[in-house]
Amino acid sequence: MNLVTCLWFNGNARDAANFYASIFPDSSVQDNWIAPTDTPGNKQGEEIVVNFKIFGRDFIGLNGGPQFPHSEAISFQIPCANQGEIDKYWSLLTADGGQESQCGWLKDKFGISWQVTSPDMMKYLGGSDPEGSKRATQAMLTMTKIDLEKMRLAYEGS
Repeated sequence: MNLVTCLWFNGNARDAANFYASIFPDSSVQDNWIAPTDTPGNKQGEEIVVNFKIFGRDFIGLNGGPQFPHSEAISFQIPCANQGEIDKYWSLLTADGGQESQCGWLKDKFGISWQVTSPDMMKYLGGSDPEGSKRATQAMLTMTKIDLEKMRLAYEGS
């Protein structure tokens, strides 16, 4: 059995699923559920659910209405292998109405929160030099998109 994440959308679950499938590897839009009759949130014939995968993980996009908007209380972390991946995902996810935040956090155009980070950050944030980690942390706190080179230089005191 696998855990499935359900994301609530206000009528644009298919657009979101297509967007994510176009960005991330091992991602696809799969089947859907069309309302066979009127429901509290949908009219007969409207798409209620879109099943999709991101990085091979199962998701459900639920067209549930405007009652429950997304917030930063839930986010998805993308552990990027290098600065090139950070730059790529940052650019794609902030395009067309996405919003940059701090320390590698952003919201995409659908209001979903993402952390575009790298495991390499821990070399600097949790390194063996406490003063270097302090400098790297202070550098990170000034960033929107993560800059691994600036974090490295701060850690090294350069």
